[in-house]
Amino acid sequence: MYAKDGETYFIVDAHIALWDARPENRLNIHGKQFIDCFYDYHRNLSPDSELWSYEEFLYYGGERLMKDLFTDGHVDHAIFQPARLGAFYRNGFGQTEEAFALASRHPGKLTYNHCWDPRFAEDGLARLRRDAERFQLKGAKLYTAEWFGDSRGYRLDDPWSYRCLEAAQELGIRNIHIHKGPTIRPLDRDAFDVADVDKAATDFPELNFVVEHCGLPRLEDFCWIATQEPNVHAGLAVAMPFIHSRPRYFAQIIGELLYWLDENRIQFSSDYALWTPRWLVERFVDFQIPADMTEYPPLTVAQKKKILGLNAAAMYDIPVPAQCALAEPAGV
Repeated sequence: MYAKDGETYFIVDAHIALWDARPENRLNIHGKQFIDCFYDYHRNLSPDSELWSYEEFLYYGGERLMKDLFTDGHVDHAIFQPARLGAFYRNGFGQTEEAFALASRHPGKLTYNHCWDPRFAEDGLARLRRDAERFQLKGAKLYTAEWFGDSRGYRLDDPWSYRCLEAAQELGIRNIHIHKGPTIRPLDRDAFDVADVDKAATDFPELNFVVEHCGLPRLEDFCWIATQEPNVHAGLAVAMPFIHSRPRYFAQIIGELLYWLDENRIQFSSDYALWTPRWLVERFVDFQIPADMTEYPPLTVAQKKKILGLNAAAMYDIPVPAQCALAEPAGV
């Protein structure tokens, strides 16, 4: 927990990863292009004091993850959101076995979400059912721009996507996180478009669709969808570091989200290990929308508490200590 000025904040980092982008795990040049693009985001949006070397960024391991999040980072619970990227990496980018083992050793601190790809068709459905039982999944992370053979992306409203969403609903996987954010080289920009979220959210009202990176740079498109689809939520991964590099832009992002969605459908994410959570948590607690941006009201302590952890805790049934709870429930 993080405490400041007499207030205590329960922190849920709702989007973290444990990846391996070392040369021996890369299948081709695209694996290097991908991690180099990640590192450019890290280098360009981080304070100098928070920069990692390129070598440690390629692979950092579970021990460092636990230290960065829970010893140093103020985090109380974190949720793995893995990307497989099997066309670029021999054993996948997100390390399933290592991450799941870590979550199994620390169930009070870590939740493991898994991924699927609807283009595997019937084999993919069978795998989804096995994975749901093995990992006891409450959520999943979908990467619609991932390459598969000659395909360079899919849509949430494709027929096989719907088959997978139907299976997820049947299996109790109710939280669907989708990467809908900035382009990452070599993936295609259009495959991250948010338009397909609209139809899927309408047709599966019992599922929560958490749009990671809140659709950036398509924030306006995302907000117009989310305001009419009550089961669409905003994940702040990638948006958070702008609190340092472009604070007025961050104020615009958070102001628009609060206007269209309100504070019950916004989730804090560090996107570890692109960024570490400690400085993001501390700066968000201290952050206020500039006074001259008069179309946005000031951020309240209650709003910050919901965004930093209470919303995700409600979505994933994570127990919250009484001193961190609010009289009005979060995530409603």
